[in-house]
Amino acid sequence: MRSWLLRIVSAVFVAAASVSLVGTPALAGPPRAAALSSLGSGFLWGVASSGFQSEGGAPDSNWTRYIARDRGLEPLGNSVDFADRYQSDIGLAADMGMRVFRIGIEWARLQPAPGVWDQRAFRFYDSVVDSIVRAGMRPMITLDHWVYPGWEASRGGWRNPGMVGDWLADMRAVVDRYSSRNPLWVTVNEPVAYIRNEVREGGADADRMLSEIVDVHNASYDYIHSKQPGARVTANVGYVAGAEDQVNGAFVDRIAARLDYVGVDYYFGFDPAQSLYGAIGRATGSALPTLPGPRIWEMPLRTEGIYYALQHYSRRFPGKPLYVVENGMPTENGRPRGDGYTRSDHLRDTVYWLQRAKAAGMNLIGYNYWSLTDNYEWGSYTPRFGLYTVDVRTDPSLTRRPTDGVGAYAQIVAAGGVPVGYRPTRAPALCIFVDPPASCLDPVVGP
Repeated sequence: MRSWLLRIVSAVFVAAASVSLVGTPALAGPPRAAALSSLGSGFLWGVASSGFQSEGGAPDSNWTRYIARDRGLEPLGNSVDFADRYQSDIGLAADMGMRVFRIGIEWARLQPAPGVWDQRAFRFYDSVVDSIVRAGMRPMITLDHWVYPGWEASRGGWRNPGMVGDWLADMRAVVDRYSSRNPLWVTVNEPVAYIRNEVREGGADADRMLSEIVDVHNASYDYIHSKQPGARVTANVGYVAGAEDQVNGAFVDRIAARLDYVGVDYYFGFDPAQSLYGAIGRATGSALPTLPGPRIWEMPLRTEGIYYALQHYSRRFPGKPLYVVENGMPTENGRPRGDGYTRSDHLRDTVYWLQRAKAAGMNLIGYNYWSLTDNYEWGSYTPRFGLYTVDVRTDPSLTRRPTDGVGAYAQIVAAGGVPVGYRPTRAPALCIFVDPPASCLDPVVGP
């Protein structure tokens, strides 16, 4: 057993003993801060979306093909029809006081055939980007949110030797068109999760795709900076509590010299049962059956974990700007959670820990909520993350209905955070359920 795991197990026993002796776990998690301060007038509050998941009218792509051949995936349909409703959706974000609106610009839409560029698609994205700017927000543009053209899929996807060159041609077309709008840039969304999905679908070899994603990120970084002096470029990692270095470390190491800010997506805490089960299988060499995991709306919400995620990268890159590119809370079909935890609770508790991170000296510059509206969550409309809920299955009008998160987020943005005396709705969990080993071995102290 790894040394840090032994130390965590010891910490858990100490915590359990303290509960029985005094009723409060000694290592239950970060202690409360005495006071908080505003995140400041320059903080970048935002919302996030992606093209394929929200636009509707999707052209032929790797993902439309995955859906067509897999009966377990729900049909995409017209999603939430962002393509026709973007102006009003952008207005909803502006009304909350957002300063950043994240979008994806879909390669499959721009280039329907090899060597063919669709000028109507460019004009559509011109209008989206310009609407964001006119509404007083800064665009955050994602170049690759897991989707590429169907003709590229026919060539083998990321197994195709020409994929990198084709990808970079699309990148240059997008950067040439939109660098003048001074966007923030995300090259590739959650690369390791992207790679895993492509390997599962047969579109990639893991090691090769990792190298190619490194290549396209680094080349994009250089090209963007040649066109947009002072640009800020990242590739956002999907943070994995308890195993971040093991999952994302190899990728981050290889792009470390070309990151203007560290983009972090944080959603869930650590699941000891899943981790221990996997460790036993690896240690014994056993082909254990898959342990059924929780559905996404049942996964462990640990808002204090966002502090440790930011701490992890503030130590990996001292002084470098940090940006939470995605964070949110899923519900099942928009129904209230069984534990009573609301979207507004989750938002306020999360922002509390962002303020704690800032107070501890971490260079946190922005936060995006995923997502403005519900959308297609890679195979299903059941998980609902939206500040505005949209019932794609039963409401042909696709009405945007505000959740309690809308008012809460608007208040947070106006105040620059939660009030000085705020305390989280949920107390920190036992350290083993947050982000071990850091959450057990290096607990947060008050600022």
